[in-house]
Amino acid sequence: MGDGRQDWTDAYAAGSPRRERFETLSFDAVPPLGEPAEGEVSTTVGYPGQYPYTRGVHATGYRGRLWTMRQFAGFASVAETNERFRHLLGEGQGGLSVAFDMPTLMGLDADDARSLGEVGHCGVAVSSTEDMIELFDQIPLGDVSVSMTINGPAEVLFAFLLVAAEEQGVDWARLRGTLQNDILKEYIAQKEWIFPPEPHLRLIVDMIEFCGRRVPEWNTISISGYHIREAGATAAQELAFTLADGFAYVEACMRRGLDVDDFVPRLSFFFDAHIDFFEEIAKFRAARRIWARWMRDRYGAKSERSMMLRFHTQTAGVSLTAQQPENNIVRTAIEALAAVLGGTQSLHTNAMDEVFALPTAKNAEIALRTQQVIAEETGVASTIDPLGGSWFVEDMTDRIEAKAEEMFATIDRMGSGSMLDGVLYGIEEGWFQSALADSAYEFEKALNSGDRVIVGVNKYVRDDEPALDILRVGAEIEAGQRAKLARLRGERDGSAVSAALERLRNGAAGDDNLMELLIEAARVRATLGEMISAMKDVFGGYREPPRV
Repeated sequence: MGDGRQDWTDAYAAGSPRRERFETLSFDAVPPLGEPAEGEVSTTVGYPGQYPYTRGVHATGYRGRLWTMRQFAGFASVAETNERFRHLLGEGQGGLSVAFDMPTLMGLDADDARSLGEVGHCGVAVSSTEDMIELFDQIPLGDVSVSMTINGPAEVLFAFLLVAAEEQGVDWARLRGTLQNDILKEYIAQKEWIFPPEPHLRLIVDMIEFCGRRVPEWNTISISGYHIREAGATAAQELAFTLADGFAYVEACMRRGLDVDDFVPRLSFFFDAHIDFFEEIAKFRAARRIWARWMRDRYGAKSERSMMLRFHTQTAGVSLTAQQPENNIVRTAIEALAAVLGGTQSLHTNAMDEVFALPTAKNAEIALRTQQVIAEETGVASTIDPLGGSWFVEDMTDRIEAKAEEMFATIDRMGSGSMLDGVLYGIEEGWFQSALADSAYEFEKALNSGDRVIVGVNKYVRDDEPALDILRVGAEIEAGQRAKLARLRGERDGSAVSAALERLRNGAAGDDNLMELLIEAARVRATLGEMISAMKDVFGGYREPPRV
């Protein structure tokens, strides 16, 4: 069957399986890979761990290592979130994923007037290095992979984390994790920006350049389709808009003079796993193939690691329903299975009550157990890409890839041959936003007409909905966080803070790499809001142009 099979056989043999035997519930041996009985494997399908990576980026799939099980956690105070983190690690979770509250996401301190009533409600409040230190108390940052879902003020939060690691005595070279740090999707979908696009892009490239020198194991961006999908995108739009953002970041770094093979291996992706089972699997497989081809053919990547698209997945928040919320457990299980069959590297499963609030400890545990049942009981992790070669799945993969390529061509034309300029133009002109609005409208029409069924919402409806016990965050959390900030401001060296902020302001006005200046400010305990304000003095703010 050609050299590809032999190369895969050799790579698989060189790997280390998780256990000696893989077999069915009936004790029959399970082969590592499904293959056609006769004929060659298509070059667009290929073998696991080989270009174009349709079947996965690792030759051994989950036989070598299971996906990382992450649960998005963060609520109320840093002390309570730390307790939840340690509980999840004790229950077998492999990595931590931090959810921040709205003031933190917007670069505001907890004692800012605009933060009133929001502190600790949709995530944890982190306003300073002291908060970050407490957040990871008794959690060795050199041993645990950490993901932080933060975009507008991402580099400031990363500076807090680096100083927290430093004060734990952890070498930055040992840090593993991911910073979401994807500002382009904020303009397209989630709307949590602070500065205009160009300064945000500068900060992102600064961080990528810095990590290449100092934090080499850190994933510098998690290019996020999740929020694009949650805003109403189709699967093909999610795929196309996300990868277009990825291409834009690649071009931004190349304009700085960075070499593709030096930074692209530390870019990762974040996709939504929605409820249409096979469409989601096809989307993940097409994503790997497109990224590999574009990195090699358009951007001149030579390293295989640059061509390997690695991604985290979260089950679809918009598929959760307030009606009959127990059904959400079933939805999440199906979506998680699609992510696994699509070859995700890490996975977060939503809890049944996240449609109402942050999950209770019990419901978060059920969500984690969902992943563990898939991993340990179903057998789907015993065979690499078990749906590879399915006529239906391969055809759907081809079709979703073709739709994405059509959208890339439009974005490329808008940028006169530059995906970066095309994405920026599409944001300013509302092209992306209009596309999402149209797709969301079509979905709602289908839902209202009954053409699209959501169980418990427009079919199999129940009149009596029992009340669900949900997590509630009390006002004392905000009062406590404000008091902590007051103590910090009173105890720190105010002149050192002022000097660090002035250096940051001057650096923003020039062309210095701002990461070193942010870390310096974090060390002397400048707050999130203070650092953002210093940069905003130079960069200004941003308002989305009105649509007509």
